[in-house]
Amino acid sequence: MIRLLIADDHPVVRAGLRSVLEAESDFDVVAEAATGAEAIERAGHADVVLMDLQFAGGGTQGVEATAAITARGTATVVVLTTYDNDADIVAAVEAGASGYLLKDTSPAHLVSAIRAAHRGEQVMGPTVTRRLVARVRQPTTGLSERELEVLEIVARGQSNRDVAKELFLSEATVKSHLSHIYGKLGVTSRTAAVAEARRSGIIRN
Repeated sequence: MIRLLIADDHPVVRAGLRSVLEAESDFDVVAEAATGAEAIERAGHADVVLMDLQFAGGGTQGVEATAAITARGTATVVVLTTYDNDADIVAAVEAGASGYLLKDTSPAHLVSAIRAAHRGEQVMGPTVTRRLVARVRQPTTGLSERELEVLEIVARGQSNRDVAKELFLSEATVKSHLSHIYGKLGVTSRTAAVAEARRSGIIRN
């Protein structure tokens, strides 16, 4: 039997998933979780965790919970979510997720993906796979780590002075980073840079 934990903050979603999964003779839904913290707490009883990325009310979110669970090495995590931007996908994989599926996946594909993840395979939904392949073949950005840090702070509405203070840089250096960011993203303003970064999944906030 493959023991499953369903982590999602919507009761209707959990009920629907339980109905689909318990129809399989080799699946046993041993627990549910409505928050990331509950998922971490209850994951020790499961072999595979179906993890949503966003939980209402703040607190521990899906990526954090995935990292905590996979760090223990006792359960495999398959992300099942509506979020399909590059930033979410990469963050989940880096956190140790063995799979990333969207909620519009078919029940048959979900079932086979769970079995594959339990065997130690990586499982990605078709849309996710296409996005990852496209990202590798034609990266959306050549932003450096420092440029990403600057852009993420700018996206919070902070001024150049605020960015400089937070990253221990001079304002002139921040302006230089922004100039490089504009060129790489093909934009001419802070607002446009943030909008393009969000559109392409480079940043989420």
